[in-house]
Amino acid sequence: MSEPNPYQGGTPQWGPGQPPTTPPPGYGYPGPGPGYGYPQQPGAPAPMGGAPLVSIGDITVMGDQIVTPAGALPLRGAVWNATDMSHTEEKLPTVAVVLAIIFFVFCLLGLFFLLMKEKRTTGFIQVTVTSAGRHHSTMIPALGPHTFPAVMGQINYARSLSNM
Repeated sequence: MSEPNPYQGGTPQWGPGQPPTTPPPGYGYPGPGPGYGYPQQPGAPAPMGGAPLVSIGDITVMGDQIVTPAGALPLRGAVWNATDMSHTEEKLPTVAVVLAIIFFVFCLLGLFFLLMKEKRTTGFIQVTVTSAGRHHSTMIPALGPHTFPAVMGQINYARSLSNM
């Protein structure tokens, strides 16, 4: 390791060269020209003016376009789909069992604690939009049994905007 760096130009220098002043293109750094990134956008992107009409997850309908993280899609002729991948389970909470045992000893009214039920909804609602040969999908967490009808209301509004 006592030899000079043969790859440095000019006078021999010891050790590595100076770091570049600008970071090299890579993840997080945009490339110098068009064609960088995924997916490729046909033409110039449309201006993002106006207020959003409806927002479903990371899909936003603004004016005559659908804005997604992958780029803008035309609103006219878009196909919207929703899939309910959530489920609601009903179970007997542990507290109800403990109270039923404790109060059963004192009186038979403790059995009424076994009527307590706990409902829990888990899963997601998948929303998909297809327009101009491009496709985008998003997952919305299901907070309760009311989530799917609420999302379907938003999708029906977006469908009505797509048919105008």
